[in-house]
Amino acid sequence: MATGLPFDDVLAAAQAGAPWAFEALYRDLSPAVTGYLRLHGAVEPDDLASETFLGVFTGLGGFRGDEDALRAWVFTIAHRRLVDDWRRRSRRPRTADDDAALDRHVGGDVEDDAFLQLGAQGVHRLCALLPDDQRTVVLLRVLGDLTVEQVGQVIGRSVASVKALQRRGLRALREELATSSERVGVAAHPSAAARR
Repeated sequence: MATGLPFDDVLAAAQAGAPWAFEALYRDLSPAVTGYLRLHGAVEPDDLASETFLGVFTGLGGFRGDEDALRAWVFTIAHRRLVDDWRRRSRRPRTADDDAALDRHVGGDVEDDAFLQLGAQGVHRLCALLPDDQRTVVLLRVLGDLTVEQVGQVIGRSVASVKALQRRGLRALREELATSSERVGVAAHPSAAARR
């Protein structure tokens, strides 16, 4: 926990309604939750993360468990909010909003923003290659830092199923990265392409 206080103390304070404890839990978990939602293609990941934490803080009084259990519980809520959002959006027509994309990247160092955007695009592209179930498992394991058992609880799958999805997802990512690096290597060294 980022506060340096024992988790049990922070949890008890949050359950008693202490604002500093809510903030500590939020600061500790929100970056990973928002990243999970963003890499799953949520249109408004920050809004979904806010909805997630509203659910967390509303239900916190009834929570029992350790720090790992809390993390799994928070990601279960985030995953459910994501699924609800997918369902809600599938019933509505989609509209293009190019101005919103421009507004998100205003100001700052142009070079830093460009490199950050290129890196984010690469991660998004890689994640988009995976089927939804594999992407969910890989993101919950990597970003959520959840155990295989916890991931199984979040998505309602067996441990064996989670392990198989993780294995297939990581294999697909490894193969894509190897293929991408070969393409980059050939593009960077045209003489290498001639030798093939």
